[in-house]
Amino acid sequence: MLHKLNLEHVLFLDIETVPEHENFDDLNPEMKQLWADKTKYQRKEDFTAEEFYDRAGIWAEFGKIVCISVGYFTFKGENRSFRTTSFYGEEKQLLIDFKNLLETHFTKAHHLLCAHNGKEFDFPYIARRMIIHNIALPYKLNLFGKKPWEVPHLDTMDLWKFGDYKHYTSLKLLTSILGIPSPKDDIDGSQVRQVFYEEQDIDRIIVYCEKDTVAVAQILLRLRQEELLGEEEVVSV
Repeated sequence: MLHKLNLEHVLFLDIETVPEHENFDDLNPEMKQLWADKTKYQRKEDFTAEEFYDRAGIWAEFGKIVCISVGYFTFKGENRSFRTTSFYGEEKQLLIDFKNLLETHFTKAHHLLCAHNGKEFDFPYIARRMIIHNIALPYKLNLFGKKPWEVPHLDTMDLWKFGDYKHYTSLKLLTSILGIPSPKDDIDGSQVRQVFYEEQDIDRIIVYCEKDTVAVAQILLRLRQEELLGEEEVVSV
């Protein structure tokens, strides 16, 4: 079925997230307690709630999105290109801008969203943060009432599972074993908080996010046994 998929109908994406506040002490007392309650099973007795706060970006209730990068294929005859762009800045506005892209260019029934571990992380995270900001969900993220086969999402990790529901494979591992140039040649997800808050280098995060988006597209190409994208075919717009 993957070979029948029109690549021009797929919007590839990746998000980068950080704790909503730079420091644990920036939370009000209620949120401090809620954070402690939320993470007590993950922390056990190894970390205090404050020590564990640098991981708050993983949870949409305590984190925020600082970058959404998207990519899409275009074909002109035999010429192929993959165009990337990113939304960043104030979270509510970047979510609105991303929603506008979906509703302007990727709203048809045949359009799909694709991410690595997107069904467990990227797609629900974006939806939750939109609801928190009182932004009406775009059709592609509103799953209420949809049957499983009606959900317009592709997930490269899900495709790699081949039905093995308990199997997890990171983007870095999958690109490595499939012979795809690694997108993790600068920073990794655990460093995004530091780069955002301490170094205040959003450009570095954007480059990292766009590389992950390209990697997701490369994985789909490999699953289709198609030639990988060359550097000259990837265009940032």
